[in-house]
Parts: sequence; structure tokens; C-alpha cells
Amino acid sequence: MSAHQYDEGHTVAGWTGFGIATVGTSVVGLGVCMVSVPVLAVGLAIVVGSVLVTWALHLTGWGKPPGRRPREEWGMGVRDSGARAGHPGCVGCRLAGRGARRAGAAAEAVPVPVAAAGEPEPAAARTGG
Repeated sequence: MSAHQYDEGHTVAGWTGFGIATVGTSVVGLGVCMVSVPVLAVGLAIVVGSVLVTWALHLTGWGKPPGRRPREEWGMGVRDSGARAGHPGCVGCRLAGRGARRAGAAAEAVPVPVAAAGEPEPAAARTGG
């Protein structure tokens, strides 16, 4: 039996993003102590950069999909084979335009009636569905 019984999401993308965000929050803390707006701005820029780096690594396969992965993909150095197509339910993949067709295909296929000029708006269009 191994020491890790759960898929805790230890990935290259996660640890890299964590490391960069830690540096960024340390710089923000330094900026607060120094009462320096430029240092605060640099720290916040580093934190934003950590989000972008983590997202880019996730999209290249060094992250993990939402939920549990198969046990053979739990290792740190294992790339995610489904990253190129996008993960269903993954916000990062949907923002990149991946996986949106699979996850939201049913919602996109429903036509919404449009009222002609001078006619009352249909109830379905007012309520959003």
C-alpha cells in the first residue's frame, strides 16, 4: 500500500504556480511594511503572473483535470493526456476555448425565440431559458 491514498493534485503546474505566488505575496508583504505602492504593484504583478503561468502549464498538460485522476496519473512528472482536447467542467480549459463544445453542447443547441419589433418579448427569453 502506498503512502498516498488520494489524488491530491500534486502537479508541476500547481507547485510552480504556488512557488511564484509565494514570492509575489512576499513582495506584497514587503510593500505593505515599506508603505511603498511601487513594491505593492510589483508583488501583485508577480501574483497575476503566477496565475498565468499555472494556466499555461495546465493547458500544456502539466496540470490535472477537475476531480480524481486514474491512479497511474498521480505522479508529479506524469503529463495529462487529455489536456489538448480540454477537460469537461474545467474553467481554465473553457477560457482557452477547449472542451466548451463537449461540456456545453446541449446548452448551445437550444434556440432562443426573438421578438419582432412591437411584439412583447417571449417569456423564455426574459427568464434566460
